[in-house]
Amino acid sequence: MTDLLKTPAAWPRILLARADAADPTDLDAAVAAGAFDGLRRAIRELGPTAIIATVAAANLRGRGGAGYPAGEKWRAAAATEAPRRYVVANGYGADPASHTDRTLLARDPYAVIEGLAIAAYAIGATEAFIALRAEDSALIATVSAAIGSAMDAGYLGFDIQGSGHDVMIEVRPVQGAYMLGEETVLLKALEGKRGQPEQRPPHPATEGLFGMPTVVHNVQTLAMVPYILREGADAFRATGTADSPGTVLVQLRTPGGGEGIAEVPFGTPLGDILKLAGKLPAGRSIKAVLVGGPSGGLLPPDALDTPYTFSALREAGAHLGSGSVVVVDDRTDLVELVGVLTRFCSNEACGKTIPCRIGTRRLAELVARREDGLVRPTDLQLAEDLAHDIVASALCDHERLATLPLTSGMRYFASDFAPASRPQPAATEAPR
Repeated sequence: MTDLLKTPAAWPRILLARADAADPTDLDAAVAAGAFDGLRRAIRELGPTAIIATVAAANLRGRGGAGYPAGEKWRAAAATEAPRRYVVANGYGADPASHTDRTLLARDPYAVIEGLAIAAYAIGATEAFIALRAEDSALIATVSAAIGSAMDAGYLGFDIQGSGHDVMIEVRPVQGAYMLGEETVLLKALEGKRGQPEQRPPHPATEGLFGMPTVVHNVQTLAMVPYILREGADAFRATGTADSPGTVLVQLRTPGGGEGIAEVPFGTPLGDILKLAGKLPAGRSIKAVLVGGPSGGLLPPDALDTPYTFSALREAGAHLGSGSVVVVDDRTDLVELVGVLTRFCSNEACGKTIPCRIGTRRLAELVARREDGLVRPTDLQLAEDLAHDIVASALCDHERLATLPLTSGMRYFASDFAPASRPQPAATEAPR
């Protein structure tokens, strides 16, 4: 399990408030520390309409990367006439190098379970699912044990807390790839179908799993809900910024071996976040920071004052993504790094649309030419035009973001990508 980094005492712990528990499945200890207080208040004092209003007033935004307001999803799902509704927690953790979601589930599964139960009660769903990697047997066992304990105590199952409403939560192991981070792809996987994105609208909130209204959230988003219901919308908005309230989990990596996960208030400058992982090795300096995972953006050292928020990162040329922040030092060949990331994004594409299936492959080939010193004078403009076309015709966020490593690299590190003179073949003696 990835270690937790020490953070300043002034930074609140919402997601990781119970992360130091000796046994994360100990329900009595979790309840003593505040677990299911939010669910009890939601049922006994608020009711579905007021719950949704509270979540909307808190301006809770999805922690899966897109930042869509949770309250709008809940309202749409609750207002759609249907024989049944669903809530899905995405704990798959599509980024292979980021373990933020897994760490949260492993250290405090009850935070996610409680948030899932509140969401289900609020929109009128009786069934909810937690999607996990099929190969992560230890995490599946932990979350399943926590669900069993919550059912035995009456927080889940039939007539939860005397509300007259049933909520059944099931762990669903899924197999797939990077694309499972996209909500419509995840829903296809849960239905046993090929994992490819769907055209939107209709959005899952009105037509999702098995054609029914479905709220899909990253596990961090759901783990925020109990705090909001327990402490109120104003208390939640007191942390972070107006645009991005609350906290989020960030996984840091530095060349000096500094690595770990921290709960960070939104609005914290990137430079302050990097300090949590320690200093670089002696004699080394920061060349770039990769923010957002494999499809993230490369930011230069003079962008370290950028606030860690949805809008500020987007304007800078990066995005929240998986919460991954990787420091790249001055020994790194950025063209080679961009080549690796672009090839990864191309290989992970589902192949449904031609611009993504073929366009990302062509981008990878352009970067490979630069790596080999065979770049043509028109390659940079070609790459820029091709990236624009891929984004403009995108069906899903993977396609929209797959070009980001290259476009951000060309934006901030133009000299690294500038055309170089093509090596000329060695002169040979003319035949006599």
